[in-house]
Parts: sequence; structure tokens; C-alpha cells
Amino acid sequence: MTPMRLASLVTAINVLVAGGFSIAGLVNPTSILPTGASPTEASLIFALYAAARSIPLAVIALIAIYKQSGAALLILGTLAGFIQLLDAGVGLVQHDLGRSIGPLVIAAFQFFAMYQLSRSERSAAE
Repeated sequence: MTPMRLASLVTAINVLVAGGFSIAGLVNPTSILPTGASPTEASLIFALYAAARSIPLAVIALIAIYKQSGAALLILGTLAGFIQLLDAGVGLVQHDLGRSIGPLVIAAFQFFAMYQLSRSERSAAE
């Protein structure tokens, strides 16, 4: 698999999963809240903020993938990787190992794919 295809695949999965979780938070807030927590107006507002960030990132990243823009994908994929790292931190704060491991694994794949793409882009420029 070429570095561009790997980066495209990993980034698409990453942003679609993140966008899906933010949409799930809007449609069914209990699906993303800690066990036993009840949705409130505050949780809806936080879900709206999450969607306001993750959905545009997903759309723009998918456009970069469609256009095969390595430079744009490198920036957006790296951003998506850092977001997953921060999501893993949120899972740790919640003392929920499951909500930490998933984002951490996605971030690791994302950074690996971005590293491969970066190397490919640099060697193509030489």
C-alpha cells in the first residue's frame, strides 16, 4: 500500500469515527456519557461544540483525500491524530480505560501513516 493510500485510509477512518461519535452525542447523548449519567442542557451544548469541530474536520479531510492532496492531508491527518491523543486524555480523566485505549490506538496509526506520508512527500520533492 502506498503512503498516500495508507494516510488516506487511516485519516478517513479517524475523522469518520470522530464525526460519528459527535453525531451520536447529538442524537443519543446517553451513548457518550459516563455510565449512570443523565443528559442535561450542558451535555447537549458540549455535544454541539464537539460536532462543530469534528464534522468540518471530517468534511475537509475527506475533500483532501478525494483531491489526493498530500500536503493538506499531512496537516489535517496530523491534527486528527492530536485530537485523538487529547480524546485519550479525556478517557483517562474519566477513569475509563476503554475510552483511552481506542483513541490512543487510532492516534498511533494516524501518526504512523503521517510519518510514512511525510517521508514519501519529502522524497518526491527531492
